Amino acid sequence: MHTFYTFEGNALQTLTPEVASKDLGRVVWVDLFAPTQDEETFVEKLFAINIPTSDEMHEIELSNRLYQENGALYATFTVVIKSDTVMPEMASITFVLVGSTLITVRYSDPQPFRVIQGRLQKIGQSKAVTVTAELMEATVNRMADILESIGHQMDGMTQTIFHSGKDGKKLDFEEILRHIGVNGDAISKTRESLVSINRMAGFLLHAPAFNATTEHDRMRTILHDIAALSDHANFLSSKVNFLLDATLGMVNIEQNAIIKIVSVGTIVLMPPTLIASIYGMNFHEMPELKWMAGYPMAIGMMILAALLPYKYFKSKGWL
Repeated sequence: MHTFYTFEGNALQTLTPEVASKDLGRVVWVDLFAPTQDEETFVEKLFAINIPTSDEMHEIELSNRLYQENGALYATFTVVIKSDTVMPEMASITFVLVGSTLITVRYSDPQPFRVIQGRLQKIGQSKAVTVTAELMEATVNRMADILESIGHQMDGMTQTIFHSGKDGKKLDFEEILRHIGVNGDAISKTRESLVSINRMAGFLLHAPAFNATTEHDRMRTILHDIAALSDHANFLSSKVNFLLDATLGMVNIEQNAIIKIVSVGTIVLMPPTLIASIYGMNFHEMPELKWMAGYPMAIGMMILAALLPYKYFKSKGWL
């Protein structure tokens, strides 16, 4: 799908492809969302540019993400999508600045693109560089929201790990580890997105289209915001490692308690087993076999042999 936007009457309005092709000067923004081959070809011929393919957008080399070609500026960055699920994903978005028009190429629908129209209409005027800055700011704000949500979840897990289970209710450490892993993955993807946006902002900051404009200062602000969010992401990443170590430590403590009980039980039962083994050898000459009190005596010895180690371990505080 390709959508052509113009800004008239302090409002962002759409244009039909036919109207846009006759007056390119009115086109401020062209949004290519999962475009077909025909739609790509139409836009390429209209603006005399090459639209990168989906495979090219996912290449990690900087030379394939940030470059200038035939007077057009190309910048590709990654953004986190499906962040509210257990399997967040990364999506690549390409900005192409050609003349006074911004062309965005995307194969996903991240939240910043769903709120950008309202943001632009509040400004009251719009240019290609303005749309670019607004989209980047909205993306950075979305990354901040994701990190804030993860921070709240990490606080909840901290309460669960260190302050729950005191009422005798057993903690589900497997579920806790799963949540820690999901949050760690989301933080990693958010950091990757911030790095790519940071590179893109630095690239556009020195582009001629952003010189001597208010968007130049906004790019500097975006860079400062990214630096602050990166520090916060690093803090959350270290907190994930701390909670992971703490959870594994709790698991080890629980396992050690089980092993301790099994070990003490084994030691307590060893002396009675020894006595039972002695009187189970069935030698012909065993005086106790002929005693009337032989059986009660053996049972009493086994009980006593079990109680003595138990009392000793109890006095030492090992149980």
